[in-house]
Amino acid sequence: MEQEWINRWDERYSRESFAYGEQPNEYLKRQLVHFTPGTILFPAEGEGRNAVYAAGVGWEVSAFDISTEGQKKAMQLAQKYNVAIDYRVGTLDNLPYTMEQFDAIALIYAHFPPAIKESYHQAFHRYLKKGGVIIFEAFSKTHLEYIPRNEKVGGPKDLDSLFSIEEINHYFPGFEIRELVETEIELAEGVFHNGTGSVIRFVGVKQ
Repeated sequence: MEQEWINRWDERYSRESFAYGEQPNEYLKRQLVHFTPGTILFPAEGEGRNAVYAAGVGWEVSAFDISTEGQKKAMQLAQKYNVAIDYRVGTLDNLPYTMEQFDAIALIYAHFPPAIKESYHQAFHRYLKKGGVIIFEAFSKTHLEYIPRNEKVGGPKDLDSLFSIEEINHYFPGFEIRELVETEIELAEGVFHNGTGSVIRFVGVKQ
């Protein structure tokens, strides 16, 4: 992982305030109630808002990110809410996750660099148990049209880091699709997700 990429996220997460707030993503929150708590993985989990919420409603939580500053904030948040999460710092090639380890994987604005994007999603497919669920919300390729209107909405500014419905079908073939849509939403998450944006939402069960 390029040091410049790591430095960018360390700088963002080193501030006193939480970059995307302390509250969980609303789509994740709505979806988790439909599934029996088990083991769940949060890739690119940043400051821990979603992992901490999931732990609080009974999930056994694993999470990772490339940012040590993100990990520090996540552990502070976990302590604040008196929950336990297993949060690792690193890239997938040096983390100990295994085949069919998780009952759920939550990909919430997990925008990976294009060079590793496909291999990471293939790995998530392998890490998920049969009958396990992917819960996904991230900016769509159409979102590039929204950023010039309002920089505060956030999101990557390169097309290859964004998502399409076709990509989701490619990364997670053979899933039972509970929902797969591209939609416009209003975001109000901390400092860096505010305003109207375009996202892909996906809930799928591994067959």
